[in-house]
Amino acid sequence: MSQKENFVAAIDIGSTKIVAIIGKKNKTGKLEILGLGNSASSGVKRGVVLNIDKTVNSINDAIKQAEESSNCKINNAFVGIAGQHIRSIRNRGYINRETYDEEITQEDVQMLIDDMHRIPIDVGEEIIHVLPQSFIVDNETGVKSPVGMFGKRLEANFHIVIGQTASGNNIKKCINRAGLNVNKLILEPLASSNAVLTEDEKEVGVALADIGGGTTDVAVYYDGIIRHTAVIPFGGNIITNDIKIGCSILERQAEALKIKFGSALADEAQENKVVTIPGISGRPSKEISFKSLAHIIQSRMEEIIGEIYFEIETSGFADKLGAGIVITGGGALLKNLPQLVAYKTGMDVRIGFPNEHLTSDVVDDINQPKYATAIGLILKGYDEHELNDFDNVEEINTSNQENVDNDSGKKKKIFSGFLEKFSDMFEVDDGKM
Repeated sequence: MSQKENFVAAIDIGSTKIVAIIGKKNKTGKLEILGLGNSASSGVKRGVVLNIDKTVNSINDAIKQAEESSNCKINNAFVGIAGQHIRSIRNRGYINRETYDEEITQEDVQMLIDDMHRIPIDVGEEIIHVLPQSFIVDNETGVKSPVGMFGKRLEANFHIVIGQTASGNNIKKCINRAGLNVNKLILEPLASSNAVLTEDEKEVGVALADIGGGTTDVAVYYDGIIRHTAVIPFGGNIITNDIKIGCSILERQAEALKIKFGSALADEAQENKVVTIPGISGRPSKEISFKSLAHIIQSRMEEIIGEIYFEIETSGFADKLGAGIVITGGGALLKNLPQLVAYKTGMDVRIGFPNEHLTSDVVDDINQPKYATAIGLILKGYDEHELNDFDNVEEINTSNQENVDNDSGKKKKIFSGFLEKFSDMFEVDDGKM
């Protein structure tokens, strides 16, 4: 296959997993996943890199899997950024054009955006995104796209995302040490939004909650415009830790319990069911009731939902979200979670899958909420490519790609490593306690 194919590679650096993904858009604009790599993350906490060496090793593992499954060589990638250091502000800028008689151009809009990159921010911070919300042409407000209009004064309201320079540099250092270049750092809730939200939802008003391992990302849209972004510094890992402490078991056992038998609603848990956990180093096994497990999960999950709703209220659009809340990320598949979120917030809730943008023949393993950010990074990468003309021709060198395209069996091999891990860890007793 020619190198002139516009492939895009992306890396999602999370607190529990690191995902490397390679994709391309087909003629209909749908995304075809060519390669996927998934490795455990041990050097990242709450979205922030704390151990460079461990993070680099995990990135290398993920990249190797993605390259081998796609017969591609990754050179550059779009990379996600999150973490509790992320904050957002609103600002307004304007320019006065020389004449009324010439149409407003994309260069005029870009001039406004460039001016926003020069606003004063705190020492040690950098601007990650400048996102136009609405424009004003002379006295005409509520303009979504001013290009082609006539006017002398062009104003815009902006949503500006800011993060710590050191955190961004640590991510870039990890990617560089893995042998890659960073095309651009992209805020993860924006990426996830691209993957799972529809344009109709963004127009009528919707909040995205991406529940990851170490963080929960929030993005609020209304009238098709991004209104608010935030990163809450805890996610599914804090639930796992509560189970570990509450049941006095190992962390891996707690994580497996949460995934296989956990429920976000204690009232829905079965009274007479217990799970038996093998004892450590010859000690007696333990029995934990489904009810007790659900109580632990619900207590912590209610705290996370409270933080999500606080951010929605902070946005000022809590009463305008006609599409309610879309939950995605690895924590979204927790049993009965949509019901709990709906009960605590009073809003409509659905689970966000990235299937809308994927080709119909993609295997089910990739069409999962936990890969929403990675798929969204690919989609945002294509958007950035169109705006900034990134040279994707040299980003991915391919060989024998025809075999991948023509062999559906090999395509399924991409995902063969992501099946159930915990099937033999526990015994379940259906009898009464």
